[in-house]
Amino acid sequence: MTRASVAAFGAGRMGRGIAAAYALAGQDFTLIDLRSRTDQAWSKLQTEVHDELRDIFSRLLALGCVDQATAQTAPGRVRLVNRAGAPAALAAARLLFEAVPETLDAKREALEFVGRHAAPDAIVASSSSTMLASELAGLLAHPQRFLNTHWLNPAYLIPLVEVSPHAGTSAAVLEDTLAALRAAGKVPVVCNDKPGYIVPRLQTLVMNEAARMIEEGTATAADIDKAIRYGFGPRYAAMGVVEFIDFGGLDILYHASRYLSSRLDPARYAAPRIIDDKMRAGELGVKTGQGLYTWDAQQAQRFQRDALARLVRILEINMQDQQAQTR
Repeated sequence: MTRASVAAFGAGRMGRGIAAAYALAGQDFTLIDLRSRTDQAWSKLQTEVHDELRDIFSRLLALGCVDQATAQTAPGRVRLVNRAGAPAALAAARLLFEAVPETLDAKREALEFVGRHAAPDAIVASSSSTMLASELAGLLAHPQRFLNTHWLNPAYLIPLVEVSPHAGTSAAVLEDTLAALRAAGKVPVVCNDKPGYIVPRLQTLVMNEAARMIEEGTATAADIDKAIRYGFGPRYAAMGVVEFIDFGGLDILYHASRYLSSRLDPARYAAPRIIDDKMRAGELGVKTGQGLYTWDAQQAQRFQRDALARLVRILEINMQDQQAQTR
């Protein structure tokens, strides 16, 4: 993607976050407001966007994430365009992120407007956190150039972007989108056109279970959060959940699932069929060389060493915070 060829339509929180992410990566970005506004409302929006971007980079500077020069110049990389200027801005962009509210009516109106003005070869990527790419692709004349890119808030700070093409998305469009995200310093992952993507699907289960434990009197909210910050969270930040399964052993997950399924909820805690199949095949993870990944001894040893180093760094930060809170 060339400079100034990336844009977002929708000037709310997500649009501003994506704009800040590209500005942080040193790229020019166009933020397009599609709403019809009075002169007074437009002036107010300009001030809000400018102030928010300035605040974002001031906070990053205070945290040591950027230098003084970046904090001063990055906000100027974002150009805000109103509805009157939207057709020209849309026509000039080669990658367009949709960042309007999470309602079908809002997305239909925005995507139909964009479809009338965007270049025929432009990639259009929804940032929807709930709607499937296949549910939105039909709103565009060129559905092969459409896919979902689910950014996690704050978009300028979290590296991950979940990229979800639909069945008709061009393979070249997918690769170009991944390349553009990597060029902006992001870490894209690809997931199929399924509800919940990866992170929301996992975190919804965890969050519901945390609320359920409070409801049942299993633990207090404070102790649940402490368990996440000093146990659950650091381990899965140092090692991915699938890697964790393989290192612990699929048999451990299998037996834990059977026990919790019998004591708590048979549907909620039942192991999926792939775990049953792996158990029968004796593919138990690192200790057998095959689990959900394939492992050799040298690879496993190297990975375990690197994961331990990551865990130590994460725990050092957490324990420093804990010590500061108890002073």
